[in-house]
Amino acid sequence: MTATNVAWRARRSRPVLGALLTLTLAGSGLVAATAGTASAAPAPKPYVLKGGASAPVYSYADAIRETVWVIAPDFDGDGQKDRIAVDIVRPRELDAKKVKVPVVMDASPYYTSVGRGNETEFKSFDAEGNLVKFPLFYDNYFVPRGYAYVAPDVAGTSRSTGCVDTGGKSDVGSAKAVVQWLNGNADAVDADGKPVKASWSNGKTGMIGKSYDGTLANGVAATGVKGLETIVPISAISSWYDYSRSQGLPYSWNYSSGLASRVGTNRTQPQDCSATLARMDAEDADETGEHNAFWDERNYRDSAQLNAKKVKASVFIYHGLQDTNVKTRHFSTWWKDLGKAGVTRKMWLSRVGHVDPFDINRDEWVRTLHRWFDHELMDIKNTIMLEPPVKVETKPNSWVSSYSWPARLATTTLRPQADGDLSRVPERGTQSWVNSPSQRENVAVTEGDNPNRLLYATNPLLADARMSGSMVAKLRVTTTVPTGQVGVMLVDYGEGERVLATGDGASTTTTETCAGQSTANDDACYFTMNRNIGTTPLQVLGRGWARLDGAGTHDVTVTLDPDDAIVAKGHRLGVVVVGAANGRVRNVDTSASTYTLDLAKSQFVLPGLALPHPDWASGWGWLPKRSEIVPGTLPSTQGRALPVVMDTPR
Repeated sequence: MTATNVAWRARRSRPVLGALLTLTLAGSGLVAATAGTASAAPAPKPYVLKGGASAPVYSYADAIRETVWVIAPDFDGDGQKDRIAVDIVRPRELDAKKVKVPVVMDASPYYTSVGRGNETEFKSFDAEGNLVKFPLFYDNYFVPRGYAYVAPDVAGTSRSTGCVDTGGKSDVGSAKAVVQWLNGNADAVDADGKPVKASWSNGKTGMIGKSYDGTLANGVAATGVKGLETIVPISAISSWYDYSRSQGLPYSWNYSSGLASRVGTNRTQPQDCSATLARMDAEDADETGEHNAFWDERNYRDSAQLNAKKVKASVFIYHGLQDTNVKTRHFSTWWKDLGKAGVTRKMWLSRVGHVDPFDINRDEWVRTLHRWFDHELMDIKNTIMLEPPVKVETKPNSWVSSYSWPARLATTTLRPQADGDLSRVPERGTQSWVNSPSQRENVAVTEGDNPNRLLYATNPLLADARMSGSMVAKLRVTTTVPTGQVGVMLVDYGEGERVLATGDGASTTTTETCAGQSTANDDACYFTMNRNIGTTPLQVLGRGWARLDGAGTHDVTVTLDPDDAIVAKGHRLGVVVVGAANGRVRNVDTSASTYTLDLAKSQFVLPGLALPHPDWASGWGWLPKRSEIVPGTLPSTQGRALPVVMDTPR
């Protein structure tokens, strides 16, 4: 098992080391300061243990609710330090006993703009401006168990000053400042401007959140800030370049400023952020697709300032394998880089899309998250780290556990053939297709005499096969246009029961279950969601697109978004090559130009598949008709490039 893939407790040795040091000193009668002095009494624990976990013994209704404003650097350049509104709820009983508590924190730009969660909850306040409702269940569940819950409004949103910069220094820095305040390394004031210290905090913070919120957790962790012990990024971005475009091709134009404008609505601190928005549009390099300094600032994986090597927190990733909003390359590359850096990791991958595990796997998720935070923030000894760290739903409601990801399976390299087969043997010659700016995916992957795509396929598989990871297409393509594009899709052809691709593969039920204590204004009960499962004639397992700058011949590598799925016996695997991809990425080539593929110099590297040798022409009679593409086979684009709006609540 390689260091890249295996999720052992590699670098998080500091808590264990601290525990060993304490035991050694206590056992020898020595103390760390001066020999002969009395050792300090151990700090009282904030939890009551029951069944190996922190028990809900504190009152949520009677908990302390307060707001402070953390002082952050002047990120928007207006000459004034930014003030970050931080809403807090924490156990009153422990405050009275001066017992310090750890923090669960969800920093967000959405609390008064877009809303949070499947039920689109907002923060709400009474007539005096006191917070009476937190969105989501984290406060209801964890405060009774001895945690504080902290919900900051990132700079430029709600009651915070400053401007949103969509994943940049302001976003990350404002959330980081809150972690620093909780650890005693930043200042804050109350509503009257009086200094406030987080004297109730034990300095240990765990960040959690879905989509933008989880993205902030990734970004803050990549700063290496002291006091951030763990993060739980759910369907989260790890590089905004990869969120906004695919190998130089934009999903939409000026997305960063558009999102910043949207989440900056409904503010109680009006501020002119036009200069920030204009600067973002000027620097995002949409016209060229360049990965420049603007995107380096928003790259949490391997930029000079933010990277996995700086991460001191443990990381528990959750992602949907059918997420077409925050695409799967975000978790896979982050997971790999964290492994190389020796970070303690855990990961769940489900077959749904942009869906919170609280909604789709509630009971098991809440139990696991509880045990994770108990271990990482309360130092409670449980078995969470003894379990296989990776769980993957490879087909509907069928999960496999492992110690590494991707699955350690052999790769298969297949070559395109002139007759449409895929073979291990290269073939001389070329094949061409005509770019069609209006062609949609349902046309490209189905039967018909189609001059606007190339399609290659295997024979039927002789047995079930698991595909785990990213397919890599290495292509030699010639074009005559000054700016071109190429797209590649990996398709599982064959009728089967699958989680449907539309609506993120899930729908809200009429059943409510509760996770935590409630008050009249803030209940802990939410509707559950079910997987939408149906029979479809095919499934796209991976997509990738790349920009081609300059006329001529290009050797281009297109890395598809990863998946982890079982391809059933009797199914075929197909590779579809196109130019424009209407509804998936913005088209930079809008002409009916000709693209030519060099067969001998092109290949497709598939992860984890043992395939029969396709040594005869299969023909195309097996391809599904366009009329057979039932709803849910392919994700809807609603006529627009994805993503349109990140984490649109449902």
